[in-house]
Amino acid sequence: MYFASDNSGPVHPLVMAALNEANQGYQMAYGADTLMNEVRDRIRGIFEAPGAAVYLVATGTAANSLALATLSNPWETVFCSPVAHIHEDECNAPEFYSGAKLTLVPGGDKMEPAALRRSILAEETRGVHGPQRGPVSITQVTERGSVYSLAELQALCSIAKEYDLPVHLDGARFTNALVALNCSPAEMTWKAGVDAVSFGGTKNGLMGVEAVVFFDESKAWEFELRRKRGAHLFSKHRYLSAQMAAYLNDDLWLQMARQANANCAHLADGLRGKGATFLHEPQANMIFAQFSRARHKQLHQAGAVYHLWGAELDGADDDEILACRLVCDWSINSNDIDRFIGLL
Repeated sequence: MYFASDNSGPVHPLVMAALNEANQGYQMAYGADTLMNEVRDRIRGIFEAPGAAVYLVATGTAANSLALATLSNPWETVFCSPVAHIHEDECNAPEFYSGAKLTLVPGGDKMEPAALRRSILAEETRGVHGPQRGPVSITQVTERGSVYSLAELQALCSIAKEYDLPVHLDGARFTNALVALNCSPAEMTWKAGVDAVSFGGTKNGLMGVEAVVFFDESKAWEFELRRKRGAHLFSKHRYLSAQMAAYLNDDLWLQMARQANANCAHLADGLRGKGATFLHEPQANMIFAQFSRARHKQLHQAGAVYHLWGAELDGADDDEILACRLVCDWSINSNDIDRFIGLL
């Protein structure tokens, strides 16, 4: 009954097998391995972007921070939601690597077009004394488990383009959003107006690899320099390539995301049946549910692992309603989900 994070799940056996296979003999270092050529071509094909620049790094923080650094200047500001991963969970790495600041667009889980426009218009109002307008960064799936529709993405990108601003998509759970929308990677990125995407794999069954895709190839060399200068160019790069190659082979990436989302839907249905309520409607593989402290205590005592949200388990009032975050990955056993629901 492990629902703490999809970061905590196992690596898919096919990925482990690919790593073992890649471990035979010798390969050129620093991304010159033969597997990387295959990965680059596959990702370009998946995104219907034959001219895209494709690179691999080992962490989502590196992917987001280096991509944003490439899209911005130190005197600019990056527009994002108040709960964006780049704001809440990356220890100022985007600011460190880019030199730019973050501007939090007022609102909730998702950025709203009108709020984004107001935030953009509020900058470049003080000449040389204030920050200049920079990239818009969108988190998909959001940190609260919501999924931007294609229309919502297009609306935000359209506003960014009005002011000639690039758009970055933080896709740590890219594939979970993709299968939830039942659309193509191209539709969820460059066709909507996205300029660069962090194509996540670590949360979806990989050991540790993320792809950074620039649909504007002119950014390629700058990213390469920033990746090296930022200490994120792997010498034994083939182990990143091997993971991504296995991920893309026979649509494993889609299979794992579909399973994670299905596990989450199963859990959400069970929670509804037991009277739980939700802070946000579950759309992908993450749930924010509410039920009594007594039930939380019972679940934790039975071995369930998950995070309470803005609350503490210890407390005298067992009837108090507490919120929690529950995250499903591809590997969770349906029997464990049913056991969790049964304990409620």
